[in-house]
Amino acid sequence: MSETFSVSSGPAALLDPDPCSPRPRIAPPAPPHRFRSRIGVDLAGGFYPVPHRYRLYLSASCPLSLRVSITLDLLGLRNTVATTLLGLPDDTPEAFAALRGAYEATWHRYGGPLDAPALCDGWTGRVVSNHTPDILRDLAGHLSDPGGAGSPRLRPAALAADIDALRELLDEDITHAARQAGTAHEPECRDAALERLLTALDRLDRQLATAPYALGDELTAADVDLWVALVQLDTEYRPLLDADAAHRVSRHGRLRAYVRRLHAHPAFHTTIPEALQDEAS
Repeated sequence: MSETFSVSSGPAALLDPDPCSPRPRIAPPAPPHRFRSRIGVDLAGGFYPVPHRYRLYLSASCPLSLRVSITLDLLGLRNTVATTLLGLPDDTPEAFAALRGAYEATWHRYGGPLDAPALCDGWTGRVVSNHTPDILRDLAGHLSDPGGAGSPRLRPAALAADIDALRELLDEDITHAARQAGTAHEPECRDAALERLLTALDRLDRQLATAPYALGDELTAADVDLWVALVQLDTEYRPLLDADAAHRVSRHGRLRAYVRRLHAHPAFHTTIPEALQDEAS
């Protein structure tokens, strides 16, 4: 989930998922604080893919913000898309005031949480989107130069469906399963989640036996998603597991080597401040 900072005493309530199921039993309603405009999709709406027009608000503690930050570096967009880092509200009050202003400019009397990542339009002062998959698609498809020297094609059309499928696998069978395996109250729920996690890790580990990257011979958006998910698994969720489960999770040698290899790339930083040059709002 994205990082949220409540600005009201009653944010939208979401239904609790079944603790033993990889998916919620009943899909929660779409929260009213989600904004999903796009860049370049409906040019009549005004969100043209213009350099230096947009600003991203990223949270220092959010894996989704880390995905966005790595993507900015891979695409060479640091000097094209402005970025503002959100720390704790008391530490970055000006950044929060600016983000609050963007939400209020988008929705009259907005009283929901201040979600990050958030892509905002510098011309109108409004939030374009706080839906991370759409933000990542627009960075790769509309704000980058796919023909630029050394710029990877993070979302080639032929692999778009596979990238989305892998992201869903990571969200459900790595991140969500690892959280359940470490925190579920019922032993059977923890055991089922652990097996789902190990099955997914085994599959990904075998996949790296035949290719250097998640979907083949070229680095794509799938590698950003996979790398961040593996780092989050190791730093946030593996310490919650018992010793035997933690050992079983960490024995995937190809995945460990993959994380180390990509970390040698300047774009793959484990915390946002390593790369983010925060600009004054």
